[in-house]
Amino acid sequence: MIDLIKLLNVNYQFNGSSGVSGISFEVKPSEFVLMVGKTGAGKTTLLKLISLELIPASGEIFLEKFRSSGIKPSTLPFWRRQLGIVYQDFRLLRERTALENVRLAAACERNLPNRPKNRSLKALARVGLSHKIHSYPDELSTGEQQRITIARALVNEPFLLLADEPVSNLDEETSIEIIELLQKLNQAGTAMLVATHQPERFTPCQPRYIRIKEGMIVE
Repeated sequence: MIDLIKLLNVNYQFNGSSGVSGISFEVKPSEFVLMVGKTGAGKTTLLKLISLELIPASGEIFLEKFRSSGIKPSTLPFWRRQLGIVYQDFRLLRERTALENVRLAAACERNLPNRPKNRSLKALARVGLSHKIHSYPDELSTGEQQRITIARALVNEPFLLLADEPVSNLDEETSIEIIELLQKLNQAGTAMLVATHQPERFTPCQPRYIRIKEGMIVE
């Protein structure tokens, strides 16, 4: 089992413009961590660095015995298997059913014991969508589409779920449902790192807060 993911003095700049600077923190098993900051503060950049979609210019990210600097292509599948990602814009394939969207993510991981379809069905059941597995995204509500993205993030049994503004595009009632779902998944053992500019919505989750301003941790 993974003990933690840790960032140590991580820096990244976009062609000389704003990025993140001197970021250090860690997430331990079953923690619910809320990364708070205004739009443009650097939250999304940090999530991309943790998933190694972006590589730090300096500093280190540690995951188990691995580190971000000099990571080998053969290690990337292990690294990313420990992380599930919930995108703000869902990124669902419109011509694929709910099951197919989740199953495509499951098929990328060949080292887990259960078959991709079985893991996909289990993930959809965990988010309460067993009755919608054959529905297409355009046939589902916005909240149901977000549940598919969460199921897709869970399908490879990650240590940590990264969520980028998971309720910013949802109405109040649907937001409450999604936050309750994230809290339930966290209580079942999945660590959470949620980026938001609406921290008050997540108060029931009793999170640990990390406040980001202009690419730096201020609290």
